[in-house]
Amino acid sequence: MDQRDKKPEVAGKPCILCCAITGSVPTKDNNPALPVTVAEQIESSHAAVEAGASIIHAHVRDDAGRPCSDPDRFALLQDGLRRHCPGVIVQFSTGGRSGAGQARGGMLPLRPDMASLAVGSNNFPTRVYENPPELIDWLAAEMRAYEIVPEVEAFDLSHILQAIARHKAGDLFGKLYVQFVMGVKNAMPVDRDVFDTYVRLFEARAPEGNWCAAGVGAGQLTVNEWAIAAGGHTRAGLEDNIRLDRDRLAPSNAALIARAAELCEKYERPVATPAEARAILGLRPV
Repeated sequence: MDQRDKKPEVAGKPCILCCAITGSVPTKDNNPALPVTVAEQIESSHAAVEAGASIIHAHVRDDAGRPCSDPDRFALLQDGLRRHCPGVIVQFSTGGRSGAGQARGGMLPLRPDMASLAVGSNNFPTRVYENPPELIDWLAAEMRAYEIVPEVEAFDLSHILQAIARHKAGDLFGKLYVQFVMGVKNAMPVDRDVFDTYVRLFEARAPEGNWCAAGVGAGQLTVNEWAIAAGGHTRAGLEDNIRLDRDRLAPSNAALIARAAELCEKYERPVATPAEARAILGLRPV
């Protein structure tokens, strides 16, 4: 264990586990366990919640399995999550692979508890993830209008600084919540020195906020452990990583969440219940 890994003051601090169930990139050809239909997503989410997830980060797919931003599909998914996973925090994606322009926020009138928000552009493996200022302003305004707490996805240090500045300016509804995303090709790699810098900067400049960290691909488990040991929250799931290890596909979203929950036990951190997570993040009760 790296001497930086465990902060003694984190013992006993609840850890929020977010499950990214589907995403826009993986397919059933990559891993047959990937939930694509709304019914599959609800079933997979239920198992993930039983394993310890208190946030479900959700994308939707069309009948051909392609990513989309169809509000009707999001509505069906949210209704199923509310019925079968009582109290779970519903977090919708407004990511750019599912649509263009304001179509990315077409589901926000459904008033999910949270929604992802990118506050800057960056490179992805084969394209530029474009988030122009006017679109960021519009998405943030829609979230304020519908009282949705943004989950700011930071792919670069500048995104963290932008999130802090926008929150201080009153652009972002609710408590500040930033997720450090590491391991996307052509964006920020899984790098311990960078991670430590992120944590120090965020905690110094936004002490009342909360942070989470997500690792993509083989970096998922590494980033899970760094985040849990450092006192933050973390994300796991088939959107980010379809494998348990080099030789085995992950059998379910629940398996990846259970692995993160085991790390919480290792670092003496209780896994937050949905009710505890709502209190930590300042979300409306159910």
